[in-house]
Amino acid sequence: MTKSRLFLIAAPALALAAIVAPAAAAPDQLVKVSGKDAVKGATAVAIGAFNVGFIFESTDQTKATGGMLGAFGGTTKAKSTLVGVTPQMMQAVADAAYADFVAQLAAAGMAVRDPASVFAAPELAKPHGNASPLDVSIMLEKKSKGKATYVKPGVLPTLIMLPGDFQGSGFSSIGLSTGAGLASAALSNYAKAAGVPVIGVTYLIDFSDQKRPGAFSFGGLEVNANVSVTSGFSRMTVLGANGKTVTMTLARGISVDGDFIEKRDASSGLDKTTQAAANVAGGLMAAMGHGGMMFGKTRKFEFDAKPGNYEQGATKAASLANERLVEQIVVLR
Repeated sequence: MTKSRLFLIAAPALALAAIVAPAAAAPDQLVKVSGKDAVKGATAVAIGAFNVGFIFESTDQTKATGGMLGAFGGTTKAKSTLVGVTPQMMQAVADAAYADFVAQLAAAGMAVRDPASVFAAPELAKPHGNASPLDVSIMLEKKSKGKATYVKPGVLPTLIMLPGDFQGSGFSSIGLSTGAGLASAALSNYAKAAGVPVIGVTYLIDFSDQKRPGAFSFGGLEVNANVSVTSGFSRMTVLGANGKTVTMTLARGISVDGDFIEKRDASSGLDKTTQAAANVAGGLMAAMGHGGMMFGKTRKFEFDAKPGNYEQGATKAASLANERLVEQIVVLR
C-alpha cells in the first residue's frame, strides 16, 4: 500500500492557530480531561476513528551549559531510527488494539455500533478521511522532532484525524488540519442524528523512550530501548449526541519493558573521533581566551524491532492506554 506523506514544517501564526497543542496536566494526573457531559448517560457509542501512530525517527537536541571557560558548550544531539517494522506488523498492532478497546468498552457496559452501519449513514457520506498508512513529520517537543506513521484498524473504512490528534505547523499541514475539522463536523452530525456519542482515539507509540529536552543530564543523552505510548500526543475525543465534546489526553506515558527491540550505536568511528577532536580544540581555544568553536556531540542510534515481540509490546502498551481511557468514560458517564 502506498503511503501518503505529509511533512509538517515550522510555521506562521495562521497555521499554528489550526493546530491544538498537547494538553498540560498536573504532575499527579494520569489523564487530562477537558469538557464534560458528552457521554453522560450513554449506554452505546460509535467509533469514528482509531489511529495507532508509530514513531520511526526522532532527533533530540539540547544546548549544553557553558561549563568551565565555555569548554563544554555546543549542542548535544541524539538521532534514533527504528528499523524492521513492516506494514503488516503495524496493521496487526492497530487491529489488536482496536479489538481490545471494543472489548473493554463492552465489559464496561457500553455497546459499540457496527462500523459498517455507522459509515453507511448519510452524515458520513464524506467522512474526510485519509489513506492508511499516513506518514506525518511531527514536532514532539521543543527542539525535538520526529517522523511517525499512523495506521487504522481494518474494520474502519478510512483513517480520520480529529483536531488535536497531531502536533505540527506549516502551510503543508493546513490540508490535514482542515480535513480534521470537517471530519469532526461530520462525526458530530452523525452523533446527533444517531443519538449516540462518537469516539475518536489516537495513540503515538515511541520506541526509544529518550529523555526529552528539559530532562537531560549534563554530559549527554540517555536512550533506553522499550515500547511506550507517549503522553500529550495520545488522546481520545468524544463527540456527544448533545453537541458537547470531551477530550481525554494521556498526561503520563505508558511504558512496557521487554525483549522487543535491540538497540545499537550507529555513530561511525569517524563521527566520534571528529567530534572529540573538535571539542578538545574548542576547549583549548576557550581556555586561551579566544572563544573557540564548540561542536557538542551527535550520536546516532538504531533500534531493530524483533518481529512477534515488538507487536506484543506495542499492543500491550495500547491496551493499558485503552484501560485508562475507558476508565474515564465510565467516570464521566
